[in-house]
Amino acid sequence: PGMTYPMIGLVDCNNFYVSCERVFQPRLEGVPVGIMSNNDGCVIARSRELKALGVKMGTPAFQLQQWVSQGRIHLLSSNYELYGDMSARVREVLEEFSAGVDPYSIDEMFVRFDGFDDPATLDLARTLYRKVRQFTGIPVCVGVAPSRTLAKLANRAAKERPEYGGVCMLTGDDDETRHLLEQTELGDVWGVGQRLVERLAIQGIKTAWDLRCADPKTVRRRFAVTLERTARELRGT
Repeated sequence: PGMTYPMIGLVDCNNFYVSCERVFQPRLEGVPVGIMSNNDGCVIARSRELKALGVKMGTPAFQLQQWVSQGRIHLLSSNYELYGDMSARVREVLEEFSAGVDPYSIDEMFVRFDGFDDPATLDLARTLYRKVRQFTGIPVCVGVAPSRTLAKLANRAAKERPEYGGVCMLTGDDDETRHLLEQTELGDVWGVGQRLVERLAIQGIKTAWDLRCADPKTVRRRFAVTLERTARELRGT
């Protein structure tokens, strides 16, 4: 087969807390659901349907009481034991089908794809996408790329763009990678904060593609070694 190099997958559970609840309460599928903070004070997780109603993260529960009593939305107390358990189940499925799993948070895990060519890697990513749903009931998106920063961006594309069908693979040097990076604002790149975005804009660096094309040594000198690393990761290094 063609050249093989290690690729990294990022598997991200969609609306994780809500999805966990839906596995055990299927009647909540397709309806607006919010998960509340420890003391039921405010909304800390929202289903897509609740977001569509304009309910913001952190909205106090009492402001939504009228909708709750009308049966328009459902608010649930958080159940961290359940979420931790489901996260472990997702990880088990990923470990069974991949070369290694590195959890990043309760609902995001990096997965190693070692020694596959591109078509086989994409195939495996689609298998993970299906198997996690099949064995845990949790819907996920999968982004695959040669570096973590690119895998993050691929995952975002998989989540936001229906044409990917939940799985996006970027090889790092194809037109698709370029197209995506040109459309990605710097603030959407993993680890690039707002203050940095403003400083980079002055240098004419406004998109992920601009940062990728910037000279890494100059980036390190003017900003920091961590940003140089990000720039290199955007190249797939």
